[in-house]
Amino acid sequence: MTAQPKILVVDDTRANLVAMRRLLADCGAELVEAGSGNEALSLCLDHRFALILLDVNMPGMDGFEVASLLGETEQLKDTPVIFVTAAYGDDLNRLKGYRSGAVDYIAKPINDTILTAKVRVFLDLYNARMQLQQALDELAERNRQLQAEVAERLRAEEQVRHQATHDMLTGLPNRMLFHERLQAALLRGARHAHGFALALLDIDGFKAVNDTHGHPTGDALLQAIAARLRQQVRGNDTVARLGGDEFALILEDIDELPPLLERCRKLCAVLGEPYALRGPQGDVLVHVGASLGLAPCRDGATGDEALIRAADRALYQAKAEGKGRCVLAA
Repeated sequence: MTAQPKILVVDDTRANLVAMRRLLADCGAELVEAGSGNEALSLCLDHRFALILLDVNMPGMDGFEVASLLGETEQLKDTPVIFVTAAYGDDLNRLKGYRSGAVDYIAKPINDTILTAKVRVFLDLYNARMQLQQALDELAERNRQLQAEVAERLRAEEQVRHQATHDMLTGLPNRMLFHERLQAALLRGARHAHGFALALLDIDGFKAVNDTHGHPTGDALLQAIAARLRQQVRGNDTVARLGGDEFALILEDIDELPPLLERCRKLCAVLGEPYALRGPQGDVLVHVGASLGLAPCRDGATGDEALIRAADRALYQAKAEGKGRCVLAA
């Protein structure tokens, strides 16, 4: 609901203020009175006025000075000022009034019909402006709400997409996203002859950890393994959890085999270092190992299933030869 507009009446003569109060009693606005220019300026800083009826001839600061100061103040410059004076007998005084910031004038002695008509015009303009501002504010608030709703919806959609493509326990890409990344690596290799390698990895001794210390400890171990894997790969590589204790790595930009094999051996060694975990019965130190099967792809001509089978055969060989090692696919 729009608040009742306010009109400031400025006159140093008490009788004039009383007369103005009587004439504007039913105008639909709250009247605020000031007896000097300084008091008027002070009130303007504390109130928002729809209109100022300003006497020109006042001791100290006259109406021209008050209007000029109002026009120089950012928050007050748009407040309409009507000069109420007997000094508008000639065009020079009228021009001075307009230059000082007046939008209109009323000559003394005041004609009550003219006064109320002009006041009504400015009150109608003020009310229309306030209604427009209220509508704009409501529109801006609705726009802010819509933007917040859109941002929340996008965040929720992104969360759903992330949950659909990432392992809930470790936060690593899951099997679905792994296959997408593998297909993308094959396409890049076919277009640009960029070599990459697929590594399949199993954790040796993981079942014994679950059986001995319980599944919460096993889950903590998988999270620790995922953290080590992230630390050992480069930014454009992919580490995925395929399920259980099975992981896959897509190692990008591979040119020569010896450095690649050295990286994978180092990876197995890092994963074989002890894990200090917090289990249901307290802190435990867990020892596991890692077996890794490695299948390089140099030209992108190999299909994804063939590449996975090659890496899987190499992994099977690594486990058959004693685990804790890296084997290159034949």
